[in-house]
Amino acid sequence: MRKQRDIYTSPLDALVSVSKQLSLYENQHGMDSETFFDRYQKGLIGDEAESVEWANAYRHYVALHQQLEQQLRVAA
Repeated sequence: MRKQRDIYTSPLDALVSVSKQLSLYENQHGMDSETFFDRYQKGLIGDEAESVEWANAYRHYVALHQQLEQQLRVAA
């Protein structure tokens, strides 16, 4: 499996891209990412490659979201 690395010019661009990726997983599996991640953390979903990728994308989304919220608080 070939790894892909994307480079973004801003955290907002990264958040948009990761959100689109999460949306694809959600539509494919009929489950929102928060529910998926909760089940994944509890061991109710296996460690198949796609599940690991989805979990990592969700972790990235949460981190980006927190970063942007913090930047907005500082700017306000």
